[in-house]
Amino acid sequence: MTVAMKLALIGEGIAKSQSPDLHRRLGSLVGLDTQYDLVDSLGVNGFDFPATVARLQAEGYRGSNVTFPFKEAARNLADTLSEGVQRVGSSNTLIFEGGKIHAENTDYSGFISAYQRQFANRPAGRVLLVGAGGVGRAVACALGALGVTSIGLVERDATRGEALSLDLNRQGINTETLSASEAKRRMASFDGIVNCTPVGHINHPGCPIKTDHVHDQQWVFDAVYIPARTELLIAAEECGAATLSGVDLFVFQGIDAFRFFAGSQATTAAIDAQVSSVRDHYFRQLVLNESPRAS
Repeated sequence: MTVAMKLALIGEGIAKSQSPDLHRRLGSLVGLDTQYDLVDSLGVNGFDFPATVARLQAEGYRGSNVTFPFKEAARNLADTLSEGVQRVGSSNTLIFEGGKIHAENTDYSGFISAYQRQFANRPAGRVLLVGAGGVGRAVACALGALGVTSIGLVERDATRGEALSLDLNRQGINTETLSASEAKRRMASFDGIVNCTPVGHINHPGCPIKTDHVHDQQWVFDAVYIPARTELLIAAEECGAATLSGVDLFVFQGIDAFRFFAGSQATTAAIDAQVSSVRDHYFRQLVLNESPRAS
């Protein structure tokens, strides 16, 4: 490895993030010496996000991933925005080049990549989406790009749910908000079921929906990846439904970010050749290791 690339992750409570391991692993696979540092705002009084980004730029970093609670602020710092950022309204990836900042949202692009790898050209159809937070918003917009027929949105915070529904309908994504009881009653009519809440995580055990009416003609995605096989995915598998793990989103959003950071320093073909092995590594690791990790 002959070329060094400096990257970072800015966020709150990120000490156990697996992003450094993922990006260093990707760098080693394509012969690019990669430094990946954590910039944790937890416990830092008066943490200044814009000043932190400016410092990283000045110190020669190629870019930075961004997580809670700075994704909207990241969008506002950028000089140029990707389509995903414009649709979702936030950014988790900032690329520094020529004194400018370009913003990407790889939760958006990563979900598209993961869905297409797992399901090929399978139509998304009518989708039940549970959770209207940051990941829910990114996945919903990605479903729009995948040609979703309609979205039934379940969100405990009615204001947040209505806001996302309005935004999606403005983008031409046919969306309606549903109560939990309505979603249960109509469960069998959906082609896809998506969980974008923390329910199912090792720290928030359980299943976000009743699975009595899940069936083998549906596809199911759970954004939770710790554990890799959540209660929702296990129930879906037992019903014969096709499944997509949150591990895939973690890996593909990271791979997409690495592609943007590396640019011409790592060819797309070189990365493509490693996608399956990287995904399988993390899936095995997260199935076997039940210790809590930050998402």
